[in-house]
Amino acid sequence: MPDSTIPIRVTVAGSINMDLVLRCDHFPQPGTTIVARSYDEISGGKGANQAVSAAKAGAQATMLGRVGEDAFGERLTGRLKEQGIDCRHVLSTPNCESGLAMIMVDPAAQNSIIFIEGANGRFTPEDALGLRDVIESSDVVLLQLEIPLETVREVIRIAKAAKVRVILDPAPVPSALPEALLQVDLICPNEHEAEQLTGITIDSVDRASAAAASLHAKGAQHVVITMGSRGSFLFDENGGRMIPAFITDAVDTTAAGDAFAGALAVYWAQHGDLDQAVRFGNAAGAIAASRMGAQPSMGTRSEIEALWGSIQ
Repeated sequence: MPDSTIPIRVTVAGSINMDLVLRCDHFPQPGTTIVARSYDEISGGKGANQAVSAAKAGAQATMLGRVGEDAFGERLTGRLKEQGIDCRHVLSTPNCESGLAMIMVDPAAQNSIIFIEGANGRFTPEDALGLRDVIESSDVVLLQLEIPLETVREVIRIAKAAKVRVILDPAPVPSALPEALLQVDLICPNEHEAEQLTGITIDSVDRASAAAASLHAKGAQHVVITMGSRGSFLFDENGGRMIPAFITDAVDTTAAGDAFAGALAVYWAQHGDLDQAVRFGNAAGAIAASRMGAQPSMGTRSEIEALWGSIQ
């Protein structure tokens, strides 16, 4: 059973979005109007989601990023603070809207999304350099690709120079990912993202191993490919192995990957055992998938430990 008494400083540099979710019977055709069944405003963004996951898993979590000087920006930072996340370094951006996603969801849980990056696109390498002290004082830094790639590169550079562990969730995958961004301690794509990054279709464990080996050869020290209900494939200098999933009744997998990344970061920084950290992340992801929503679906430390302990 993991020891939750070791304080861990997790810094997340990434996106902070407001998700406007419309549930409808079907998607509108061009030139038509439909009536939605319900509407929700849900805090999101892969960066913010992973910060919430890390905080709920027991970390001292700090969020780095940008929001707009608008009502959404105030709500987004307020909700992160309610989760115990340090938002002193979330920068407010004049004359710019906060990141926003309009999400339509049908009864089969299929979705259609229109996204505007807003203030996320204004988070610059200069901003990151100004936050060097925060990055350097971290135990682990979590990154995704919903902020400018040059900013991700700068955060990696600062963290590596300070010997701070870096985890990259390479989503969304850009058309061309600079190999400098692969020079991290751990990269954790899902199976679709791994296919985009390597060109290898992941339809078996052997193919997952080939894709992971490719990413490892390009500079990632450790590779974890999440594969949904099949579990996660871990690859490092010792080779590859499957870490089984925890089986739950999945109702919404939107934030399962973010829950996985945040919880894995906390456990790995606390204990240094990556195999067990992946199992801990799998438990967190399973809990998130069993609930609706993104940040509201994240499990607490005690909930993750309870599921973890049930399979020990």
